[in-house]
Amino acid sequence: MRNWFLGLSLALMAVVSGLARIDEASAQAYPSRPVTLIVPFPAGGVTDIIARIVGDRLRVSLGQPVIAENVAGAGGTIGLTRLFRSAPDGYTIGIGQWTSNVGGGAMYQLPFDIRTDLQPLSLLSVGTMWIIGRKDLPAQNLQELIAWLKAHPNATAGTIGAGSGAHMCLVYFANKAGVQLQYVPYRGAAPAMQDLLAGQIDLSCPEAGQTLAQYRAGSIKPYGVLMDRRWFAAPDIPTIGEAGVPDVQFPFWHGLWAPKGTPDDIVAKLNAAIVETLADPTVRARLTELGHEVVPRDQQTPAALAAYHKAETEKWWPIIKAANIKAE
Repeated sequence: MRNWFLGLSLALMAVVSGLARIDEASAQAYPSRPVTLIVPFPAGGVTDIIARIVGDRLRVSLGQPVIAENVAGAGGTIGLTRLFRSAPDGYTIGIGQWTSNVGGGAMYQLPFDIRTDLQPLSLLSVGTMWIIGRKDLPAQNLQELIAWLKAHPNATAGTIGAGSGAHMCLVYFANKAGVQLQYVPYRGAAPAMQDLLAGQIDLSCPEAGQTLAQYRAGSIKPYGVLMDRRWFAAPDIPTIGEAGVPDVQFPFWHGLWAPKGTPDDIVAKLNAAIVETLADPTVRARLTELGHEVVPRDQQTPAALAAYHKAETEKWWPIIKAANIKAE
């Protein structure tokens, strides 16, 4: 009997040891098949473009295709929910930004906690929002714009969905500047820009990189960027703070996440691939063309993205709730 128990114990030890070796070999072999990159917004937008730029280069670092899949809707939270429900095996990752990972979490009832139930991988890049007006708006600078808005309380401002970055930057600016705006919702950036160019609305606050062509053509009138420094793509445009409205900053950032529970060694491999990708001169040049800057190396860590995201939710969730903004 004693020999029987000894034999059983040795057999169990062999099984456990074998499973450990299989897990180790599996981790070492990762990835052995294509990786899906969930994009929680429609194709063609800036988040989709950044996802494809990064995904194309990740393919080189990982040695497997990285396939972008657009899962749009509900301010990006449908795509995030898909990511949350994916297996934590490293074969599904997702890109996110302010609208999906901050605004969406404040406005939508989600089956998970957006702050803690996804595994951060890395920040990617940062752009900016900016306040722009129709070409024939009489105000020539931000102070004149504020005076004009106070004299015209029915001035119209185009937004792209309730609680989006384009909406909240206008709400934030209006509160800080002490003005009132009549918000006009649009289903996308393109129709909002079309109406601004046609003079049908007075203001907008888009992601600045999406309107560089109109700025360079003189078709819009920028009043200030919502950053702590001037934007490299339009250095002649002051920050909102320089122009007289302090503490109005709205960096337009992107990051990558994985499902919670993804093994640490796979998180490390994904992060290393992202770091290598962001160091690639071609990737950096393509992001620069979009008006984005790659974040510094010390911010390209899971811990840095977790801390940044936490700070963003702590800043913006009370503002969104105080403004009583509801999901459409």
